[in-house]
Amino acid sequence: MTLLRLEEVTRTVNLIDAPPLTILSGVNLVVSVGDRISIVGRSGSGKSTLLNMLGLLDTPTTGEMFFDDKPVQSLSANARDRARGRDIGFIFQQFNLLQGRTALENVMTPLLYADGRQFWQRSKIAMEMLERVGLASRATAMPDKLSGGEQQRVAIARSLVRGPRLILADEPTGALDLETGASVMQLLDEVATASGAALVTITHDPAIAELASTHFRLDHGLLTPSGVAVEAVPA
Repeated sequence: MTLLRLEEVTRTVNLIDAPPLTILSGVNLVVSVGDRISIVGRSGSGKSTLLNMLGLLDTPTTGEMFFDDKPVQSLSANARDRARGRDIGFIFQQFNLLQGRTALENVMTPLLYADGRQFWQRSKIAMEMLERVGLASRATAMPDKLSGGEQQRVAIARSLVRGPRLILADEPTGALDLETGASVMQLLDEVATASGAALVTITHDPAIAELASTHFRLDHGLLTPSGVAVEAVPA
């Protein structure tokens, strides 16, 4: 089942006193249920713009983009927001945890925008997710009392607590040491597999990219298939 489809998508921004800048050029990509996709690119290659597009934070300048077979350009901003909150989970390099909130409160945050059982049982659901990532004993800890690996696991729990069908991981191990990064990626894959979610990892690290089953290279806004033997590129 196809979740997301991009067909000849471009993204261009207008500049003052300069020609328009094309950031993405003719991008074609299909993300289906259970996919494990890696996208490798240098700084300035368009990774952030592509991530925003995949996460329904932005829309194409030209081309077609479909989410659940619905054209994204035809959805209102509110409809995109609802789909993003319900079906898409984001994991970032810098964790983006709320300071002054416990691990449990951080994981509960997305459930504040849910309805029905997810809202009324948000504490129980969040605790169950912390248990899945091995941090139930750290539920009351503040972010500054957690190690880097623990903070990333809290971020993973938060991104998955609403049961998203698509997980977007932006340099998810960039702030971690090699061993911790490998364990975090293994955990992310296990949890995503258990929930049946598709996982798209955007990274500059070839070791992380090789963990996926389908590989792409983004270079100057062009997305092309890539083998697993990708060379290291600057972040």
